[in-house]
Amino acid sequence: MSREVVLEGGCQCGNVRYALYAHPRGSFCHCRMCQRATGGPFAALTALPKGDFAWTQGKPAFFDSSTVATRGFCRDCGSPLSFTYRNGPNTNVSVGSLDRPEQANITTHYGVESRLSWLKMCDGLPENETGGDSAAASRMAGMMSNQADLTACA
Repeated sequence: MSREVVLEGGCQCGNVRYALYAHPRGSFCHCRMCQRATGGPFAALTALPKGDFAWTQGKPAFFDSSTVATRGFCRDCGSPLSFTYRNGPNTNVSVGSLDRPEQANITTHYGVESRLSWLKMCDGLPENETGGDSAAASRMAGMMSNQADLTACA
């Protein structure tokens, strides 16, 4: 039985593609890991159950950005594509990699403790700190970052 594709996306060079089989919910994440991973002031991500996501063309490369999460990207063009907690129920894809990013329904802000002071987003969406609820705190317990600590260079 074939499943109905809800949204599709991929990298900018077209070598890696994916499909979503459920409507995702979106968020802006302001944490330092997401800032570094995207090169922007925040990451716009959509979450959906892991079983409702599939790579459909090519194979992404993965970076274990911490001991609890991995990030998928195109090894050819560098496009950030996915973020997944190993023990979490969801896969997240970057909104910008969706073919129809307007379909990503952004509903909340995460990691607001790292939001840049000059970034003003007057959208009225709920705001949460990293690990701010019990499920997130449990998932993040003992996490160690694998990203370079470049704060000494500032």
